Amino acid sequence: MNRENKYQKLFLSILFDLIGYASFLIPVLAEFTDIIWAPASAYIMTKMYKGNQGKIAGAISFIEEIAPGLDIIPTFTLMWLYTYVFKRKKEAKKTIDV
Repeated sequence: MNRENKYQKLFLSILFDLIGYASFLIPVLAEFTDIIWAPASAYIMTKMYKGNQGKIAGAISFIEEIAPGLDIIPTFTLMWLYTYVFKRKKEAKKTIDV
């Protein structure tokens, strides 16, 4: 994956996390906005990150948005960190025995 796409995903991840935080700005409508945003965020997560990791992240994103009080977790940004920082380190440490 090229660097531009990597950082574009980071920008989008931060943007989507900020959208998730927007429910805090409208206390009366917070529950209603979470009901709409939870499935939308899960769908977006599965489209941004393919395969099983995207599906698992989508499920976590849905639960995080629909459950009261968990909106503070930056799910999209954490998934970006897992994909491009932590997972890369694991792959680099693999050794092949012959």
